[in-house]
Amino acid sequence: MPFHISKDEIMETVRMVQSENLDIRTITMGINIQDCRHRDGKATGKCIYDKIVKYAGNLVKTGDEIEKEYGIPIINKRISVTPVANVADGLNRDEICIIGQYMDDAARAVEVNFIGGFSALVHKGFTYGDQELIAAIPQVLSNTERVCSSVNVATTKSGINMDAVCLMGSIIKQTAQLTADRDGIGCAKLVVFCNAAEDNPFMAGAFHGIGEPESTINIGVSGPGVVLNAVRKYPEMDLGELANVIKKTAFKVTRTGELVGRVASQRLGVPFGIVDLSLAPTPAIGDSVADILQSMGLERVGAHGSTAALAMLNDAVKKGGAMASSYVGGLSGAFIPVSEDAGMIEAVVAGALNIDKLEAMTCVCSVGLDMIAIPGDTSTDIISGIIADEAAIGMINRKTTAVRLIPAPGKSIGDWVEFGGLLGRAPVMKVNEHSPTGFINRRGRIPAPIHSLNN
Repeated sequence: MPFHISKDEIMETVRMVQSENLDIRTITMGINIQDCRHRDGKATGKCIYDKIVKYAGNLVKTGDEIEKEYGIPIINKRISVTPVANVADGLNRDEICIIGQYMDDAARAVEVNFIGGFSALVHKGFTYGDQELIAAIPQVLSNTERVCSSVNVATTKSGINMDAVCLMGSIIKQTAQLTADRDGIGCAKLVVFCNAAEDNPFMAGAFHGIGEPESTINIGVSGPGVVLNAVRKYPEMDLGELANVIKKTAFKVTRTGELVGRVASQRLGVPFGIVDLSLAPTPAIGDSVADILQSMGLERVGAHGSTAALAMLNDAVKKGGAMASSYVGGLSGAFIPVSEDAGMIEAVVAGALNIDKLEAMTCVCSVGLDMIAIPGDTSTDIISGIIADEAAIGMINRKTTAVRLIPAPGKSIGDWVEFGGLLGRAPVMKVNEHSPTGFINRRGRIPAPIHSLNN
């Protein structure tokens, strides 16, 4: 069935693009690589390379054409593949590193910004392939530019794999150390998940799920600037009415994403997957989730009331977006990364926002503790403790949560990390230095909550 959009909607979209930082954050092509299994890393990697080039060869060109034709900025073109641990089971760490290099080469060849799927799903335990892939993560992320990695350590149905949580604390530290000359940027390409979404178009956590088709197109919209402008127009409006304004705005943003996704899908000959409704901020002024919350009446994000304001924003965005598309998926909420949000950075510098408050806010928004720089000497057990806390929030609340921490080598509280581009910059934040070692080292699996028994 053709997708229709009215002239009025088009004109409104033009206005939002010109004055409110509206953009499509990403077109992400998911590609199944399960048929690329071979007995050695080089053959597997070459097969993956060839398949990516075959399917995604015109992805960037098509995205650029749509951007010019419709006047809607498309910031990133990305690829996600089947979790490599599934494909590389039976190969050793060195061979899996070769696969990671082939993935980076393929991403360069088709000129996408990132490729995700150097991933493992270990929420209930490890296979040999999972162990070898996780061991390869630090080396791959330090030696490649565009490869992104994720590890799912928990689900509501299975509980939390504390062996994996413990291991990932060490992997994050190793990754930071191997990219110490670049402020630990390897960690900006590594996410630890609970309830990972298999159709997520956003990096660094995107992978092409096992239940997905051979290939698909997923869209990640943005639009904090559009929502901010709408909220600023009504400084005296009560919160029920304001939620309705946000819903209507999210509807318009999602319609734009739906249009781009449908057109891209048709031109590439690939099924349309989902629109991810997430409000994804950037370091640009006026494109901030924190600014939206402050426009609701908070002096600074992090003030008491921030969690309630974020809950309302997140819910309103979901309600509005769900009415605009029948295929909503991914993460679909408000992101609260620190380094990628100018308002969040300002709140940290002002002393209004800390990790504890961010953790509380993750209970009601999309994903979790995201792009947070912490002191380089933070112990692996403390990092694992932070991962465990976020995983517990996701597990109990039946939602996706994640951790993307940068233990910045050689940096201490008040220093800065500098990544540039969408990754931005961030002040190094204080962590609770009391040790969770005894708890973390118990290992095993935290059982799934009672409400997981809902079959």
